[in-house]
Amino acid sequence: MTIRSPRKPDWLKVRFPAGPNYARIDRLHREQGLHSVCRSAACPNQGECWEQGTATFMILGNHCTRDCRFCNVAHETPLAVDPQEVDKVAQGIAELGLRHAVITSVTRDDLVDGGASQFAELTRAIHLRSPECRVELLIPDLQGNHEALSTILAAEPDVLGHNLETVPRLYPAARSGASYQRSLELLAASKRLAPDIPTKSGLMLGMGETIEEVLDVMKDLYHTDCTMLTLGQYLQPTRDHLPVARYVEPSEFKELRQTGLQLGFAHVEAGPLVRSSYHAAEQFEGEQHEQF
Repeated sequence: MTIRSPRKPDWLKVRFPAGPNYARIDRLHREQGLHSVCRSAACPNQGECWEQGTATFMILGNHCTRDCRFCNVAHETPLAVDPQEVDKVAQGIAELGLRHAVITSVTRDDLVDGGASQFAELTRAIHLRSPECRVELLIPDLQGNHEALSTILAAEPDVLGHNLETVPRLYPAARSGASYQRSLELLAASKRLAPDIPTKSGLMLGMGETIEEVLDVMKDLYHTDCTMLTLGQYLQPTRDHLPVARYVEPSEFKELRQTGLQLGFAHVEAGPLVRSSYHAAEQFEGEQHEQF
């Protein structure tokens, strides 16, 4: 029997602005053949972020080697890495005049280093072409390859992010091929290898976790010296994906944010529409936001 998600509440209905900045970023994507997680993952904040002149670029193609049941990115055999990708993305960021660029990727388990060299090369290219632009990376788990992680950190990104996505009990259902402990260790290893680079992680709520499980994950993250945390509502991309178990009330997000700050996180962004890159520049600069 198909399990249906509950009706979407009013606080998840958002306006989709499409002004001149949105058109400019949209045109750049089409002309340069760029990918963004904004589109591929059906992010609910695409309109707001693009109109504000920010975007999260997705490298290493748009086909993922894993098939996570919460994610809208296509699970197919990936194409070869585009040798022009670094140049195109770095040039696009320079043309847009971004002050804070977020770079993520599909998971590429087919590559020996998981795509680490591409992350590192692009980070250096952005630093060279746009020295005033901060670089935030949101990386896959690299299958626990800490040598590959070292390659990325050597390029000196301003933020190193890796999302746990959900609580460990739900990993078999939601994150096939991933490991909660492996992801935690990746974040801990990042701080050991590069203690001056802040780390960041995120969770999507509403997949069937309990608040107690969320609090346990927050404590686990804090003990890795992770300093930034995002908490948002899971939204079912299609009927073939994991259904929404419940819609978390805005008041609960507010309480979790306060709990995270009391626990010791430097910055917590929490709200129904929050995603990893939502208000990324402001998070880095230490600003907290009410997202509802």
